Amino acid sequence: MPGRSEASGADLDLLFRNARTRNSWKPEAVAEAVLRQMYDLAKLGPTAANGTPARFVFVVSPAAKEKLKPALSAGNLEKTMAAPVTVLVGYDSEFYEHLPTLFPHADARAWFVGKPALIEESGFRNSSLQGAYLMMAARSLGLDCGPMSGFDKAKLEAAFWPDGRIKANFIFNIGYGDDAKIHPRGPRLSFEQACQIL
Repeated sequence: MPGRSEASGADLDLLFRNARTRNSWKPEAVAEAVLRQMYDLAKLGPTAANGTPARFVFVVSPAAKEKLKPALSAGNLEKTMAAPVTVLVGYDSEFYEHLPTLFPHADARAWFVGKPALIEESGFRNSSLQGAYLMMAARSLGLDCGPMSGFDKAKLEAAFWPDGRIKANFIFNIGYGDDAKIHPRGPRLSFEQACQIL
């Protein structure tokens, strides 16, 4: 399209074609500066009414890993304990309180006050988007990701968000994947199977 540039083939390889879900990790730490850079990229992704309901916890220290451990399913335990960072993706159930600042050209806060079903739907949907943006930001910075939903939501929230305001969505590991232990890529649906053009 005139006036717009496209990502290079190498960029697309990094973000999509060569990127894989990872379950094994090299023992290399991820610097705090990289985590901050990830967020600074991901926060630019669009959300409904710029609500940005996602809240992230970067679990890095041994103490924080031990705190997370009881909430993990057995199948996700070993790989998560070995990952340099585990990101907890939640959403703020009072995200709308920030809307006067984030979306100042309308009274968007009023759209949500007293409407718990709408708050949950919008918070969950848009924090899912933001978690995906954070994974793509991680990939763009040379990191690998391994998203998971195998955890005990109540235990996770009690351990990391005990006041009840933040609700858990999903978690993912990040770091530098071990290429020697990668599984073959799983099949994907074709365009014809998954899409329509009307």
